[in-house]
Amino acid sequence: MSQSHQQPALSKCPRCDEPPAAGDLFCGVCGYDLSAVPARPGDRPTMAITVPPAASGSEAVRWPAAAETDSSDVPAPVHRPSDLPGTDSGGRPLAEQEQQREQAQEPSAAAGQGAPVGPGPEPVGGPEPSAVPVRHDDRAVPGGAEHSGDFALAAPDPRTAEHAAAAAAPAAGGKVCVACRSGRVDPDGYCENCGHAQPRERDHMEQELGSVAAVSDRGLRHHRNEDSFAVSSTALPDGSPAVVAIVCDGVSSASRPDEASAAAASAANESLLESLPRGTHPQQAMHEAIVAASEAVNALAQEPAGAMEHDAHRHQNAPACTLVGAVMAGELLIVGWVGDSRVYWVPEDRSRPTARLTEDDSWAAQMVAAGLMNEAEAYADERAHAITGWLGADAYELEPHTAAFKPDRPGLVVVCTDGLWNYAESAEEMAAAVPADAQEHPLRGAQVLVGHALDGGGHDNVTVALLPFAVRPQGAGSACETV
Repeated sequence: MSQSHQQPALSKCPRCDEPPAAGDLFCGVCGYDLSAVPARPGDRPTMAITVPPAASGSEAVRWPAAAETDSSDVPAPVHRPSDLPGTDSGGRPLAEQEQQREQAQEPSAAAGQGAPVGPGPEPVGGPEPSAVPVRHDDRAVPGGAEHSGDFALAAPDPRTAEHAAAAAAPAAGGKVCVACRSGRVDPDGYCENCGHAQPRERDHMEQELGSVAAVSDRGLRHHRNEDSFAVSSTALPDGSPAVVAIVCDGVSSASRPDEASAAAASAANESLLESLPRGTHPQQAMHEAIVAASEAVNALAQEPAGAMEHDAHRHQNAPACTLVGAVMAGELLIVGWVGDSRVYWVPEDRSRPTARLTEDDSWAAQMVAAGLMNEAEAYADERAHAITGWLGADAYELEPHTAAFKPDRPGLVVVCTDGLWNYAESAEEMAAAVPADAQEHPLRGAQVLVGHALDGGGHDNVTVALLPFAVRPQGAGSACETV
């Protein structure tokens, strides 16, 4: 989740990649001195995508000129070693992951698995609210239960044969416990057999709509999921399709961040579904959607009289969240954002360059943009992840960012919160984490990416939406040639 206050100096240990706890001077896993500022990376190529916001003269839809345009340069990515495409974060082939996912339809496999499983609404990807185990992945023995660091379930392991039958035949009209798979869940949300509290609906969410898919998970360290998303599709006036993905991250230091992210995602999605069919230029529609989301979050701060009695800080700390979105319409890719959630471009041909299409509203990004610090120094500072832009009644000024691109080759659009990109920050790292078949199977690709974050420690809520971008065969010369 995004935070508007100071964060730990380093997002992860330079030696073992384990994210340190707040205030740690030495890594709790390998003992590395975290006070040392890492050296500036030697290779800092800039892959800018400067694409005209309007399509060519042969475009299907004749949109009016966008009233609001705001583009930003793409930050220079940092090159680091990363997994090869086609493997998960543990280096295992994706074929094995698919096998494990089929076996893990019994949700409690989360005790030994990193990726969320099961496409249904039941949240099954992370530990239950009543459990407080901290997961430390054993890189030496991936998947080894005796080295996983997880506490054993209080109930019998549902993956054993004796409980498989009970899982396959739940009581008629009853809800089966996700832990023991043999007990009925009472109206209060507890198993009558093992007493295990059942996860809440927002702890793990998945949605697939045509070629777009999204997955959101609570992660392994937080008691609730403060992220939210919305995916949808509509038609432009000429009948061509338009696909929408909105991802929001609640600001954890604000009140009711989960409500803020849900309200923003819903409002932005509804605004786009209303304006795109009318023929509004997609970039203008994205700008209006961010404004609508801001108004929805602002409305949450208007509490009835007497609310102060229950929460003395609610009026002084209004609900807030970040927002990032992508729209594919009329051969255009439109992105818009406020905050530190991101959009990445991963071409179908992995030999072509990848790119990050957004720039964070954060203290570190401002320092780098102003030339006051290099990237390594800025992100080593304890103020690095303090956000400078968000949606909420206490935001200094709403400044929606939008940019338009016209890719000339197929690729994958990755829309995500910092719960994912903290474990795959550069465009190259993100491309390495994206499975090779994500273009054809976006839901499975989103599940793998969420699993990548959980395998890395799952310190935050994780949300990602994948939009495969297809283009008609045409000649070269598009402004996206630098992608």
